[in-house]
Amino acid sequence: MNVIIRVLSIITLITLLSSCLNRELRGKIRKSNDNSTYLIIEKGCGANNEILVDGKLWTFKIGEKGKITPGEHSLICGAELSIIIKKGTVFHFDYWGP
Repeated sequence: MNVIIRVLSIITLITLLSSCLNRELRGKIRKSNDNSTYLIIEKGCGANNEILVDGKLWTFKIGEKGKITPGEHSLICGAELSIIIKKGTVFHFDYWGP
């Protein structure tokens, strides 16, 4: 019985770890279909949802994919935070918290 519990515990742990592989603190990352680099801001941050990316107004709607250069980017909506987007990926940004 103890062996079965240990095996199930290991399987559960492996499952949990593998589900987090493409997850960053601020969102999830997927490979891009066309090898371009994109950002999707999936959650707004307030009443007017005015979001600045690298100091410029983000003109894409919440949930809409926008092309972006790979590398580190600053996002501002009240507070400023930073994300890194790898080349050829789609970064689904969904967490404004601390």
